[in-house]
Amino acid sequence: MKKSALLVSLAVLGIGAAQAADPAKINWGKIPAVTVPLFFPGQSSYEWLRTEAHEGAVKEVKRGDSCTSCHDEEDAEKDIGEEIVKGGRLEPRPVKGKSGYKALKVQAAYDSKNAYLRFQWHTDNAYPGNEHQYLRFDGKEWKVFGYPKLDKPVQDGAEMGIYEDRMSIMIDDGKVPGFANQGCWLTCHDGQRDMGKQFTKDEVANNALLQAIKKRDVRKYLPDTRTDPSDWKTGKSVEEIAKLKAAGGFVDLIQWRAHRSNPVGMTDDGYVLEFRNSDAGKDMFGSNADAKTHQPKFMWDASKVGYKSITVDQLRQGEHHLIREKNAVPFDPNAGWKEGDMIPDYVVSREDAKGSAADNKAIASWKDGVWTVVMIRPLGLTNDDDKTLKAGGVYNVGFAVHDDNITTRGHQVSFVKTIGFGAKADIKAVKLP
Repeated sequence: MKKSALLVSLAVLGIGAAQAADPAKINWGKIPAVTVPLFFPGQSSYEWLRTEAHEGAVKEVKRGDSCTSCHDEEDAEKDIGEEIVKGGRLEPRPVKGKSGYKALKVQAAYDSKNAYLRFQWHTDNAYPGNEHQYLRFDGKEWKVFGYPKLDKPVQDGAEMGIYEDRMSIMIDDGKVPGFANQGCWLTCHDGQRDMGKQFTKDEVANNALLQAIKKRDVRKYLPDTRTDPSDWKTGKSVEEIAKLKAAGGFVDLIQWRAHRSNPVGMTDDGYVLEFRNSDAGKDMFGSNADAKTHQPKFMWDASKVGYKSITVDQLRQGEHHLIREKNAVPFDPNAGWKEGDMIPDYVVSREDAKGSAADNKAIASWKDGVWTVVMIRPLGLTNDDDKTLKAGGVYNVGFAVHDDNITTRGHQVSFVKTIGFGAKADIKAVKLP
């Protein structure tokens, strides 16, 4: 796979040479690199950290001490991750071959317009994880094909493990109590998907907050949004949560997705408060399944790509992205579909992405087992769902990589780091000329 095939042109990114740096031409060899250790956390939730099972550290955690005040020895992250990933009290469904540790190389730069965050990591697999689940025709109807590796159908061998690689960063500007010391563990709780004491449909249906915000499951949230921070069911009112948001009491969550954002040179933009929310506007990806007919909405344009669908033997042989304005046409139910035909379950679009949700851009390439991702984030954003990055600012950040066809807790994560734009920090962004 050639690097040039994955680079997104400036025209697609919407960056003019006179306005900002060309991220593809930044001399990263002159930008200092910091290696951030990532480790597999399993089900080490906010609640678990505050129990006696977190041996010898309950008092310190409740007091608000930093994770690294205890885990400060060399290779601490590697030791923790490699122990948890094997299985046991924090990993009830171990994934065969899953790595417990990953070294993330981080570089940062900025100019008058943008912040440029460059990440590199080795993938567990000898191919880029740039595919997501599909819709597969079984001869009668279209059904979802492929699931993340933590799901029981994959672990039982009934389904194939398919999920996109992701690179995520959480950003706090000092307005979220506790984040500077305990980072993303403030957002991961019992009751969430694939965590301990996972929610039931009845619990969600009977929960006032989730019904008010029209959600059907439990995802990341910050403790301040609950009357009991350790119980997701005790949500505060929508009005109280709106006040927290207005005061900046949320964390930014930027996610680069190898299948659902990378094909159009973007990263999705969200935030964590009472839920893991998307920013206002419209994301660059959406479901390709018709809610009424369960058929795909779009299929590949055979006149442009040479096929209208693929089969399982073609997986991981190229870039099977369905881009609405580039290679897709409306689905034709009478196109002679055969059992085993597959079409992506998601359709992506740069043209459809709107509003605050469309702020962030990216370029990426995969070569010799390494992803290189450059996120481009505008400085000075004033949206009420974004953290405003600016020259001289220092921010608390947490990183995560989802690799090897997995999602939810199956990632590797970092302890909290700081990033400074022309200011002293763990990761210092360099001002571009």
